[in-house]
Amino acid sequence: MKFGLNLHLLKLQAAYLLGAIVTFPFAPFLFLQGKYTRRKIGKLPDAAGPVRGSFGEGESEFNLLVIGESTVAGVGARSHELAMTGCLARNFSEKTKMKVIWQALGVSGITAKRTTKELVPKIPEEDMNVVVIVLGGNDVFSLRDPFTWRRHWAELLEAVSARQPRAEILIANVPRVKEFPAFPHPLKFVLWSLAKLQHSNMEDFLKETQMVYFNAPGRFLQDDFSDGLHPSELGYARWAEAMVMFFFAKKDRASRKEQTHSVSVKAKTQSSDL
Repeated sequence: MKFGLNLHLLKLQAAYLLGAIVTFPFAPFLFLQGKYTRRKIGKLPDAAGPVRGSFGEGESEFNLLVIGESTVAGVGARSHELAMTGCLARNFSEKTKMKVIWQALGVSGITAKRTTKELVPKIPEEDMNVVVIVLGGNDVFSLRDPFTWRRHWAELLEAVSARQPRAEILIANVPRVKEFPAFPHPLKFVLWSLAKLQHSNMEDFLKETQMVYFNAPGRFLQDDFSDGLHPSELGYARWAEAMVMFFFAKKDRASRKEQTHSVSVKAKTQSSDL
């Protein structure tokens, strides 16, 4: 994919640089807050059990690959069936009435750039129906600027598309940092400001593509979190359900728009023939 440098991205980069200047005097305090928060949260283990499985029944099979960071590794859930991938599989199965063959390919702490280098080569060769990418948290925590963020995502999506050219791609929302109970202010405010920039970055970057960016996550509640940062099993269930509903709703809108366009073109053609 092309890097996509445009006026919107330039504005985002300018906002990032201005924010960096404003927050620079507070950098030592924010650094200490970050270290304290990391120590307080600790480190939960990845989900236990197999990273491959199936859900549902049906004559046809639906291949699902979920790739990304700690949420794909299943942190906060007892098993992958109860974490992001299993919840997505259940919702895709219920929506399509097909047997979903799923695989989770996740590493805690991974970024978009590392995903391209470390996880994309591990993408299986069999054709996937849908590839879901769940990333962004660690890039936000690394204070990635909008230019670099978009370049890394362009490289990642190009690599994923090359490995799975027939698959539809669904991309999870940039994490809603403002709802993370574990983060104190002003650290939460700074990270949430950056997350909003990158959310706008993703919307602009993907708006002319066939990929689906989940930009309507709704609000996360206290019981949606396991440790104040990662989802609980309930949080995974709600998030996955919302993503799958959004995915099919957007496909339906695109299909209706295409049908309307086809009818319009046909009518104009018939009119010109008269």
